[in-house]
Order: sequence, then structure tokens, then C-alpha cells
Amino acid sequence: MVCDKCEKKLSKVIVPDKWKEGASNTTETGGRKINENKLLSKKKRWTPYGNTKCMICKQQVHQEAKYCHTCAYSKGVCAMCGKQVLDTKFYKQSNV
Repeated sequence: MVCDKCEKKLSKVIVPDKWKEGASNTTETGGRKINENKLLSKKKRWTPYGNTKCMICKQQVHQEAKYCHTCAYSKGVCAMCGKQVLDTKFYKQSNV
């Protein structure tokens, strides 16, 4: 659950590049070099989960957010910025 302001940040595409551009298995235009040492030419790899964790339950979060989906819904806050989005005063929820 995110607020209207943070919803614009969610519209990013994970892989905006074409397949040929920057692919490691091609030899043309910046692809794989011949006879290269892979240990020396290792790039920083993209990690889908990153290093962000929920502030409440310390679970890994898949986006740049402060709270995971379950904690954000139970508190009624935006997962990305922490702004109060909905009033959960009369919701019947467990104490987890």
C-alpha cells in the first residue's frame, strides 16, 4: 500500500534496455570480450531484493521502501514514505 505521491516511483521498469545492449553473451558493441578473465572483470551485479529491510519486522523488502506490505497494511501507512494513508482503528486485525 503506497500513497499517491509514491505511486509514481513504482512505474519504473526493471529492464528498460534492449536485449542486445549490454548482454554478456554477445561479442558486438560492448558485449563479452574474447580471452578475458572473468574474475578480474567482474561487475557489480544487480540484486532484486537489495539491502533494504522493513523497519518493524526486519524482513527484506523488494523495493526502496521502509515497511513490508503486511506491516504497512496493518499500521495503515505508506510502505515507501511512512505517511498515514488509512485509518485502521476499527479494523479487526490480529496482534502480530
